[in-house]
Amino acid sequence: MTTAKSVDAEGRTTIKEIICDILEIDADEMTDTSRFKEDHEADSMGAIEILSQLERAFGVDIDQAELARMVNLESVVAVVDEAVAAKAASSH
Repeated sequence: MTTAKSVDAEGRTTIKEIICDILEIDADEMTDTSRFKEDHEADSMGAIEILSQLERAFGVDIDQAELARMVNLESVVAVVDEAVAAKAASSH
């Protein structure tokens, strides 16, 4: 039995869709490193909504302290990846 402990391409697409939907931007406007606040005018409420949607989509808990790290797509994928891995590790 194989358990996925990291975010795959499909998961990455889901993350990007959630972020684009909340920030009301087109997917092609966002790169892996474009910054939500500086490049896409995200505010703290948007960040909290992103965190909440990610928790629901991936069935994980993400500490609000992680919001400081979640500045672009690349860092959000890393945070979700860690949360998924932690959940998988705790379920064994």
